[in-house]
Amino acid sequence: MEHNIRKIREDELSVLEDFLYEAIFIPEGVEPPPRSIIELPELQLYIRGFGAEKDDICFVAEVGNKIVGAVWVRDMNDYGHIADGVPSFAISLYKEYRGFGIGTDLMTTMLNELKDRGYTRASLAVQKANYAVNLYKKVGFRIVGENDEEYIMEYRSNDSISASSSKKDHR
Repeated sequence: MEHNIRKIREDELSVLEDFLYEAIFIPEGVEPPPRSIIELPELQLYIRGFGAEKDDICFVAEVGNKIVGAVWVRDMNDYGHIADGVPSFAISLYKEYRGFGIGTDLMTTMLNELKDRGYTRASLAVQKANYAVNLYKKVGFRIVGENDEEYIMEYRSNDSISASSSKKDHR
């Protein structure tokens, strides 16, 4: 599927609410939580005041003129936090745009941006049952910890970043 990856514009930051909700892993056969769940403080951590800190970076994926996905990082004490100064990832796509390589392109774009900015590590937390675990492994994340439900994964910039095939516009 043809798509474009670009930096988010300030006037688009409100879309992060949609993608935060979309990022919630819902196992097969489980009723989705109400949208109001994103108001929980532990989830607001991902988006409240986004863009105010130097570590707040976001790219979006567009198909046509529609934003269909986002990847964003910030230095925060979230579920995947491994150390201060290590940005934590959040990524999601609308369901109908999954499975086309867009998520991989978003991840590699962000990893390249972090490398360009001098970051050597990044982290994330992912539910063990989430198919995205394979995506994260594919782009170079490794499992460094776990609890009953989640893996804590870390990327180190000396790991390889796979080349992306999408057109990128880093304006």
